[in-house]
Amino acid sequence: MSAHIHRIFDRKALKVSCSNCTLSELCLPHNLDQREISQLESAVDIKRPIQKGEHLYSAGDPFESLFAVRSGSFKTYLLTPEGDEQITGFNLPGDLLGLDGIDTGSHTVSAIALETTTVCELPYTQLDTLCSEIPGLRLHMMRIASREISDDHNMLLLLGKMTAEERLASFLLSLSNRLKKRGYSATDFNLTMPRHDLANYLGLAVETISRLFSRFQEDDLLRVNRRNIHIADLQRLQAITTHTSCPKPA
Repeated sequence: MSAHIHRIFDRKALKVSCSNCTLSELCLPHNLDQREISQLESAVDIKRPIQKGEHLYSAGDPFESLFAVRSGSFKTYLLTPEGDEQITGFNLPGDLLGLDGIDTGSHTVSAIALETTTVCELPYTQLDTLCSEIPGLRLHMMRIASREISDDHNMLLLLGKMTAEERLASFLLSLSNRLKKRGYSATDFNLTMPRHDLANYLGLAVETISRLFSRFQEDDLLRVNRRNIHIADLQRLQAITTHTSCPKPA
């Protein structure tokens, strides 16, 4: 990357405008006044674009900041004692990354970009100060942390109690709901993660993932074109996860 591009994306050269951000409802508490928004904007910086395959941080790195995904996507993962990669999550625009480092002062997982991605960086020391100055910000951060715990619990349920078919259906429905909250289509989207990453996350073989996509397509639940997914029947896909019978349209 040229020196010119580095200057453009210097941390202090590019400031975020939280008030105009389409993701502000996901990142920020409701009912902030302009002064409080300005306080946040003064602390937040946009990092240079992170390229596909580049780490935002790695396990063991010192914890210094939280990061809000502005565009693109990440996967987080850790290494097992045997040195194998275990994917712990996929992060979309509006998601907050870095909470894993608060307790110990160093990151316990690694975050790597699945595509060209931008993030807003909020140094944790400044965030801690802002939490004491802006009513509701600390509670908002606790809610985000609680949501992370809830997602972890749902993942344990997914891996422990569901069949392979239910796991994939649940993942697609979860992704659909997350994209809808961000203003994107709930039925037409690209899977930014390769199938081997999806298989890793769901605890399935890649061949099983491919076979399930083919079956869902044959059953007119999905239309699949490489990584592009069109959910043709949300109701029937939901029925797979709830064990209810939903007849196929005539």
